[in-house]
Amino acid sequence: MTFQNHQAAFAAYIRNPEINPLPDGVKPERMAMYRELFFNNIDGFLTANFPVLHCLFDEQNWQNLVQDFFSKHVCHTPHFSEIPEEFLTYLQNERQNLTDLPFLFELAHYEWVEMALSISDAESVQISIEQLTQTKLRLSPLACLLAYQFPVQHISPEFLPLTVPEQATFLVAYRNEDDGVQFLKITPLTYQLLQLIETQSGQLAETYLMQLVDFVPTIAEQTLKEKGLEILQDFVQRGAIISF
Repeated sequence: MTFQNHQAAFAAYIRNPEINPLPDGVKPERMAMYRELFFNNIDGFLTANFPVLHCLFDEQNWQNLVQDFFSKHVCHTPHFSEIPEEFLTYLQNERQNLTDLPFLFELAHYEWVEMALSISDAESVQISIEQLTQTKLRLSPLACLLAYQFPVQHISPEFLPLTVPEQATFLVAYRNEDDGVQFLKITPLTYQLLQLIETQSGQLAETYLMQLVDFVPTIAEQTLKEKGLEILQDFVQRGAIISF
């Protein structure tokens, strides 16, 4: 057996010893130690980064979920800090379990956003309210605009929505000047305005407000512009909107 074949057999057994044979020449108790070490590392990272998701499972079902990810998903990163993102890819594209809670992926994504913003090394320089109307704008790299079918911020063992609500949930996540990650529920109007800034970075505030008028013709133009300006001022103060 070549080294590469032996290595592949070693990894396959660690991933799933129930369906893969023990590699030749390696004692079972030694492989069990390697297996436990690798699996517990993955389990620990997922438990730490998805605490709400974890608490919705009993211990056996959580272990089954982690084992399914561990055995089936091929990670494309050597960095432990990126394992949660790999887990999202698995949930979205590879997970096949009809008994899963319908909000499983959205809740995991919501929890991942907090981790991703907390460790981001992106830089964000705040602007003042006085600069708002005079500078080209963009969404801060330390802010994230979110839209979910389920109210993920409220999910807990005591609240498990099983059907999609009539109203979507819109949130902004951002890292404040104290490096704390905050989540703020926003209205569809605020989401629309911030989405314009996110997808069309580098415009003046007036440009975004005029586009907002086109999206919401049922509200008087002046009223909508004033409301839109208040929204922009709020998110400038929060550091979620910065100069381009």
